Amino acid sequence: MAEFAKRPEITVATMGKVHNPGGEGVRAVSSQAHAKAAKVAAANNITTINVKNNNTNDDLHATRGIEEGSSRRNITRKKTADKETGNYNSAYKKQGGHGKGQWKEVMDPSYADEVPIDVNDPIYDEAEDSDRYILTSIDQEADKRGYDQTTDKAVYGPMLTLQEFKFQLLEALKEYFDSCDADEVIRTLEELGCQEYSSEIPKKAISLAMDKGPRERELTSRLLTCLHPTPLSLKDMEDGFINLLDSLEDLITDVPDAHTMVASFLARAVVDEVLPPAFLSEQNNNRPGDIVIEKAVNLLSREHCNARLEKVWGPGDGRPVAELKVEMDQLLEEYLMSRELDEAARCVKELDCRHFHHELIKRGTKAAMEVDGKKSTNDPAALSNLDAMAALFGFLVQNAIVSEYQVKKGVSRLHQILEDIALDVPTAPKLLESFESMLAVESTSENGKENGGEKPTETAETVESGE
Repeated sequence: MAEFAKRPEITVATMGKVHNPGGEGVRAVSSQAHAKAAKVAAANNITTINVKNNNTNDDLHATRGIEEGSSRRNITRKKTADKETGNYNSAYKKQGGHGKGQWKEVMDPSYADEVPIDVNDPIYDEAEDSDRYILTSIDQEADKRGYDQTTDKAVYGPMLTLQEFKFQLLEALKEYFDSCDADEVIRTLEELGCQEYSSEIPKKAISLAMDKGPRERELTSRLLTCLHPTPLSLKDMEDGFINLLDSLEDLITDVPDAHTMVASFLARAVVDEVLPPAFLSEQNNNRPGDIVIEKAVNLLSREHCNARLEKVWGPGDGRPVAELKVEMDQLLEEYLMSRELDEAARCVKELDCRHFHHELIKRGTKAAMEVDGKKSTNDPAALSNLDAMAALFGFLVQNAIVSEYQVKKGVSRLHQILEDIALDVPTAPKLLESFESMLAVESTSENGKENGGEKPTETAETVESGE
């Protein structure tokens, strides 16, 4: 131990002297590396500087001690050697963590390994896997539907959002119910340029018509016929009715009779060849036990179903005046036989022709006069039909179904044709006078009920003077 303590400290500077006392130290660069560097310099016509042991500042690869007697070393690396000459490239810098946290391009092949395409993959596309492509050119223009002035670019796809399209469609349908112009609706849909939302048109039109009267429902059925096959295809129609059936539970809240109405729309669409009969069969399989589908099938299974479904919305569907008069005659004839005020009032409501109720007054009074004119004056039931007719008109006025103005207008029209009626019914003038007195009794009794339920005393006198 004593001998070891006397030995001098071994450093980089004294290492060679310790092991080689007569030498000058160990070279930091071997002779082979020095010869190779000299050969490269000679090939590039560069003057080679001799490497000396005492001049390590010119050697970029030399290992040199920082201070005498220290074991620390300052090693100049090859990749950062160009920093002093101005040719430094930061791409070789590791930046810590072996490059972790650096931004890399998404399509960089080194960032994600390429996954081979599996032929058994459910979404395997043969065209994507193939390297063969066929480039063709067409002369047709692209589906350019509009032009945006703010961006100065063409617009492809729907011009509006779904909510904006529904609002514009609602306004167009309301205008159609007033004008009955189906061509205007078609032009509006083409201007909107939203073919992707075509399936919303049948659903919206039918839903809106269900809140209206028979006239609007008939107009909706005719509109669907005009919209098919252009601009609405068969798929658009089927998707629209499927969406309507799916939202039926929400419609029942506002329209309790929604099942019957939707079934009538379905059957009418099949008769108008808007929907194929196979659509009902398919929906019957997809929706077993559905009430709407069963009702539609029953409507189509009846005898003379085409003729019946053409008038499925009743007499108030905006049909011609001649057909409306026939419906009035049938209504009045049925009432004279049954004397049911509620049923007659319901039928008058279904006519949905408030402006034409004076024709109902005229035809009803004339029919009652023709029946009562054939009876004897001594018969106790000589004026039974006129009395029943006066009771009906009073009931309609009382329930605000027919206005008093329409009743007065109908009676005035009877006075104009009284001479013609007298040819068939000689007692027509007296019968009409009695009928007017009955109407007066009905109006006074109605006013008496409104004032407290007491009838005026002059009622009996009025009836006697009328008879």
